[in-house]
Amino acid sequence: MLNITRRQFLSYVGAAGGSSALLKTSLALGLMPDDNYAGPVKIKPAANGEQPTALILGAGVAGLATALELEKAGIHCTILEASFRPGGRNLTVRNGDKIDEMGNPQICQFDKQDNLFFNCGPARIPGHHRRILHYCRALNVPLQIKANSSKMAYFHDDNSLGGKPKRIIEYHTDVRGLMSELLWKSAENNQYDQLLSEDDVAKLMKFSQTYGDLTENGKYIGSERAGSTTDRMLEFPKPHAPIELKAMLDSQFWYGGLMGAELYDWCEPLMEPVGGMDGVIKGFLRNLKTQPVLNAQVKKIYNRDNGVEVTYEQGGQLHTVQADYCFNNIPAYFMAGIDNNFSATYQSGLDSVKRGHLFKIAYQMSERFWERDGIYGGISYTTDPIGQLWYPSHDIHAQKGILLGAYTWDPKVGAMFEKMTPAERLTAGALYAEKIHPGYSKYIENGISIPWARMNHQMGCGMRMSPEDFDQYYSLLQKPEGRHFMIGDQISHHSGWQEGALASSEQALQQFNRLVSTNTKSGEASHVA
Repeated sequence: MLNITRRQFLSYVGAAGGSSALLKTSLALGLMPDDNYAGPVKIKPAANGEQPTALILGAGVAGLATALELEKAGIHCTILEASFRPGGRNLTVRNGDKIDEMGNPQICQFDKQDNLFFNCGPARIPGHHRRILHYCRALNVPLQIKANSSKMAYFHDDNSLGGKPKRIIEYHTDVRGLMSELLWKSAENNQYDQLLSEDDVAKLMKFSQTYGDLTENGKYIGSERAGSTTDRMLEFPKPHAPIELKAMLDSQFWYGGLMGAELYDWCEPLMEPVGGMDGVIKGFLRNLKTQPVLNAQVKKIYNRDNGVEVTYEQGGQLHTVQADYCFNNIPAYFMAGIDNNFSATYQSGLDSVKRGHLFKIAYQMSERFWERDGIYGGISYTTDPIGQLWYPSHDIHAQKGILLGAYTWDPKVGAMFEKMTPAERLTAGALYAEKIHPGYSKYIENGISIPWARMNHQMGCGMRMSPEDFDQYYSLLQKPEGRHFMIGDQISHHSGWQEGALASSEQALQQFNRLVSTNTKSGEASHVA
C-alpha cells in the first residue's frame, strides 16, 4: 500500500487540479465544513451600546464587502486604498484605462464601444458561488451567461497529433469511444473483482456500446458525434478517422483541458456581469456611505490596547488614523515591508504567503473570425506558453471582439512573459496562437498584457504556501492578531476567486461579532478561536 500522508495527498491534489480540486477534496475528507452560506453576517450591537469604528485597508472585494456590512450596522469605516482606483484584482479595462504595471505602464487602446472591454482579473462566476451572487443581486449588478466551454474550440500540442489543432468535440468523442471499447472487452471477459451475472454483463456491454457509440461487436471506429467530413445537411454523415489510442495517451489534453469543464468551479452555466466584472465594484461603491481614500499607501500598522493605529502616505504627506478594529486586505507578502508590532509568529505566517504569477493577454480583433469557425464562446487549449484562448460569448456577430490571447498561472511561464516588454508579449502571443488559427495576427488591431506579479500594489495573483507552512500558519492567519484581521482570498481555501475573498470577510466579521460582544470599547482585545 502506498505510504502517503494526508498533507502530501492534498498537496498533490492542489498541484494537479488547482484550488477548486483542493477545496472539494478537503470537503470529501471532512477537513472542511460544507458551505452553508445563509447570507452576510449581521453585525451585533456592541456590549456597551456604543458602536466601534473600523479601518479597512485595501478596497478589493473583501474590503468593500466588509465595509458595507459594517456600515449597515451604523459603524463608521475609513477605507484606505494604495492604488489610484478601487477594486484590487477585480479590474476591467476599456479605452483609455491605465494598466499600472511597474516600469511598463500601458494605456488601453480598445475602441470606445461598450462591448470592447477586458476582465484582467476575475472573469467568471459559478452558480454555486453564493456569496458573490448574493451581492450581485443585492447591489443590482445584472448578469449574463458566460460560455466557459465550447466543444467546437481546439486543443493543440506541438508534440502530438502531428502538431495540428484538434477540435475538442473530436477528442472528447474519441476518448469516450476508446474507453468504452476497453470497458466492453473487460465486461465480455468479466474481468472484475466482483463477478457479474450474465444479465449484468449484458447491461454493461450495452451501456459501453451506447456511451461510446460502438459497433455491434464492441469496436470503436469513429462517431458522427464528433461531426462529419461531409456536409451533414446534404450528405450522409461520414465520421472523422478516430485518434489512435497511443496518440491520445501521448497528448497532454487529457491531463488538463479535457477535464476543464468538469471542474466544480467551471461547471456550466457560468455567469459574468453585463459590461464587465467591475460592475461588482461599482455596485459596492454605489451603496457605501464612505468612499475609499485613494493613493493612500499604508506604512505602519500598530495594535494598541484599545484599537489599531495606521499611518499612510498620500501625496508625499504622512497621515495617522486610529480605529477600534482593522480589517486588512493588503496582500500578505507586502506586510514584511510595513512597520508593525505583530507577534513574531504571526509575522512569520504572513511571510510564508507567496505570490502567484498569473498572466493574461487581450487583443482587440478587427473581426470575430472564430465565429465563422463555429466557435461562440468557450476556450481553446494549447501546451504552448499562452495556455488558453478565450472567445467572448457576448455580442455575438458584432464586428469586433476582445479575445483573451494568453492565460497562464505557471510561475515559470509567467516569469518568462514578465521579462518581455508589452509589445514583445503581444508578438509572442500572436505567434503561438497562429498554430491554432492560421492568419490570427492579421486581425489584431491592438492589445494589452497583464502580468499580475508586476502590477503596482498587487505584485501577484493567488496565494501560495508550502504544505508545511500551510499546516503551521494558515489557521493562525484566519484569526485576529489583537484587533487586526487579515482578509481577502489569501485567507481562504479558494485563492484567486472572489468567493474566497467574500468568505474571508464573512469569517472575520463573525469573529468581530464575538470580540465586540465580549469586550467593551475600553477593554482588552483577545484572540478568537
